[in-house]
Amino acid sequence: MTAPATEHAPGLVLQGFTPPLHLRDFKLIAFDMDSTLINIECVDEIADAVGRKAEVAAITEAAMRGEISDFKESLRRRVALLKGVTQADMQRVFDERLRLNPGAAELVTACKAAGLKVLLVSGGFTFFTDRVRDLLAIDYTRSNVLELQDGVLTGRMVDQPWGDICDGAEKRRMLQQTCAQLGISTQQAIAVGDGANDLPMMGEAGLSVAYHAKPKVREQAMVAINSGGLDRLLEVLR
Repeated sequence: MTAPATEHAPGLVLQGFTPPLHLRDFKLIAFDMDSTLINIECVDEIADAVGRKAEVAAITEAAMRGEISDFKESLRRRVALLKGVTQADMQRVFDERLRLNPGAAELVTACKAAGLKVLLVSGGFTFFTDRVRDLLAIDYTRSNVLELQDGVLTGRMVDQPWGDICDGAEKRRMLQQTCAQLGISTQQAIAVGDGANDLPMMGEAGLSVAYHAKPKVREQAMVAINSGGLDRLLEVLR
């Protein structure tokens, strides 16, 4: 980064550029889902249905802080603990616990109005990303598929044509592929996340945004929203 980090406004820290930037100069915005676009870590809340939330949440926290280097292995460990959860349990998590984070709908609406496409890339699960996609009319998604047998989780994930697990490297690849598909440079993309597995795609994008993020992520982001909603990004994007 060329410039030191400065507090542009209370709870809004910038580094490496001088605002304002122009929203119309970007063509794609990519969001992480859990704790970024939505208020929960879905895997932790699903685990609550089988009394394993504390155990799973501890692994999630360590992974998001960057203390577990192998995200795929950490996710397999967590998913194994979900064995026995029903599809009805997951629907309850969606209905009763999952909420869009403040400013999420407003930011997505503003981006779409400015002509940007919207990408949702998540280390979470299609059960939730599909529903969030439909809520916000998101253009592209990539996430993981939980294996179900007779409506019950087996504790495994299903391999997909692009690979096995959407981790940090896959998030970056999906950002690159979507930009290529749109015929744009990755410098015309914005990437928004909160955990260590978002850093690869954030490093690839022209503008990186940390939302109520882990310290390691805040330090590296060009924009860190430390208080308030996601739509605070619009304070530096005209």
